[in-house]
Amino acid sequence: MRVAHHYGVELDPSDFPIDPQGALPSPAALAEWAAGAGLWAKAVRLRGSQLMRLENVGPIILLLNDGNAALVTQRNPDKGVCFVEGPTGTPGAGIEIDELRLQRVWTNEVLLIRRSRTTTDDDADFSLGWLAKLVLHERRNLREIMTASLAVSVLQILPPFLVMAALDRVLVHRTVSTLTLLTLMLVLVTAYEALISYARREIVEVMSTRIDARLNVHVFRRLLALPIEFFERSPTGETTHKVSQVFKIRDFFTGKLVSTALDLLTLIVLLPFLFYMSGMLAWMVLISSAAVGGLVMAFLPAVRACYGRLIAAEIQKGGTLVETVHGMRTVKSLAIEDVRKREWDERVAESGTARLAAGRIVNWAQSLSLPLERFIDRGILLCGAYIVVLAPPGSTGITAGSLIAFMMLGGRVASPLISFAKLMQDIEEIRMSVGQVAEVLNHPTETQATRTGLRPSFAGQITFEEVGFRYPGAQSAALRDVSFSVPPGTMLGLVGRSGSGKSTIARLLQGINRDYTGRLKIDGTDLREINLTHLRRSFGVVMQDNFLFRGTVRENIIAGRPGLTFEDVIRAARMAGAEEFIERLPRGYETWIEEGSANLSGGQRQRLAIARALITDPKLLILDEATSALDPESEALVNANLQRIASGRTMIIVSHRLSSLLDCNQILVLDKGSAVDIGPHDDLVERCAIYKQLWQQQNRHLEVARPSQMFLNAS
Repeated sequence: MRVAHHYGVELDPSDFPIDPQGALPSPAALAEWAAGAGLWAKAVRLRGSQLMRLENVGPIILLLNDGNAALVTQRNPDKGVCFVEGPTGTPGAGIEIDELRLQRVWTNEVLLIRRSRTTTDDDADFSLGWLAKLVLHERRNLREIMTASLAVSVLQILPPFLVMAALDRVLVHRTVSTLTLLTLMLVLVTAYEALISYARREIVEVMSTRIDARLNVHVFRRLLALPIEFFERSPTGETTHKVSQVFKIRDFFTGKLVSTALDLLTLIVLLPFLFYMSGMLAWMVLISSAAVGGLVMAFLPAVRACYGRLIAAEIQKGGTLVETVHGMRTVKSLAIEDVRKREWDERVAESGTARLAAGRIVNWAQSLSLPLERFIDRGILLCGAYIVVLAPPGSTGITAGSLIAFMMLGGRVASPLISFAKLMQDIEEIRMSVGQVAEVLNHPTETQATRTGLRPSFAGQITFEEVGFRYPGAQSAALRDVSFSVPPGTMLGLVGRSGSGKSTIARLLQGINRDYTGRLKIDGTDLREINLTHLRRSFGVVMQDNFLFRGTVRENIIAGRPGLTFEDVIRAARMAGAEEFIERLPRGYETWIEEGSANLSGGQRQRLAIARALITDPKLLILDEATSALDPESEALVNANLQRIASGRTMIIVSHRLSSLLDCNQILVLDKGSAVDIGPHDDLVERCAIYKQLWQQQNRHLEVARPSQMFLNAS
């Protein structure tokens, strides 16, 4: 953290993912943690002599045998000593230590850290260029694959020449010994070619797996870095379908593209031999292959347009499917299966029409190019035969054996060229798929806000100074010059009619929307200056509809801090009023929660969400309509614990039910985005007309019951 601070980056130890088993963090995990904060970090293993002679590196952190770390401040390679600061040492006061003593306490692992001066892979836009860099990152594997491919191409030359020798010499002179030798050579060449091909495929498989892993990691990280408002505005089905195009892109880059590139590489060896055997026939092969390529390229504009319509239709179809699955309960309750089926049939018809149109264009291109492809085999044979038959013997150098050998090599030359031409069609489809993925992944992220900023310890004071906010595309402002301030430990209620701005205030406090006007402060620090991850981890948030992950009850409660103990889980569950129902579950805290929390009631889900928010003991807690979905018994249980939950923290309660806010120290009344009044319940009933009206609307039954009660008492 001292090194990060030196570079102007603040690292919070609480942000580091703690191993549930208590294992020490690995060097790679530490490097990834630092890299996630915007630093360049790399974990390497060195010998003492290598450590002394490292050049052009930033601060060096030594990982010690006892689990601690030390900072190398100076090195003297000539004397073989370095100056080291321990984790608790005074900055600038290093201890001199020689290589021998260092080896006794050092694991030989170091962490190199410096400021990142270039755009990282996570920050780079998703594009064909980025994908090409991803492939070129595997330089070592690519070199080995190229070497193996060249070796295979050399071996591919031998069988045609062996066949030529067999036809021109063995059959003419009937020499069995020569035939036996040629057969043995052919077997050896084939075996060696199979061995090298196996090694090449193995390397390609390893490289493809590594590329696939990096691609998947990048995509998921970018998705997590997108702001929540992107997912709120984008249909889930559309986003899912666009991102799923990554798998098609992966298959192309690790499959057809690699195989075609390797086949093209063999031309370096095969083409010279082809011209050596017959320049005229070699030019015929190249011209025919170029004609096929030109024909395919001529169809590219039509293919591009058809694939564009096909992808758009597939996105609509995928969106309908995901939306129907997610809303199946509503579909069943409204009995609208026929309506959804008709919509699905329309989407299938649109997709089928677009797919058929694209298939017809491709079919035309392939059908027209087929005669040219066949000419490379059959036409070359006929032309070569005419040359052999009509030319005087020995004048052309072409024999029956050399003609057969030429055909064998010609096919190996033409095939990569034709495959490359057809690859252009696939590239058009992949370019469109890349565009679809880029629409999601290249959206502005929250990365910069999560890497930089202050990480203060919060007490809980909240201050709004003329804060205004308008949602993108909205005609009216959600907040208009809202100003208020509450001290630490306040229980603040937010009330108002629907659309008055209650939930917007909660969103701004969490940093979900950051393009507001005015100033929003926590403990006097402007919200925009606070590290976004640190800010959100300092809040506990419970919404009206909370999502629980597949996993056990215990895993869901500690989702935000996996390293917490089971005692912490029990404490949070008890405070949320969830302990009683958890103990009645089949396996208690180890009960498995199904997808969508189908095996839990709404009240149980809500209490688990409250426990999840409380387990980190946040200094700021937001309950956004958190009890509106609870049954009266569950709500009473949570409200009974409300004072205990609020102890030592600032709590903001968003609710339509004013009766649940009676215990609040302050209640902020909002109307059409403006702050109308703030104060305790009794004061607001007296002086705030809007609050009084809301209170009377919700508690009219009490006013009606009061005369009846007086009549009963009188009688």
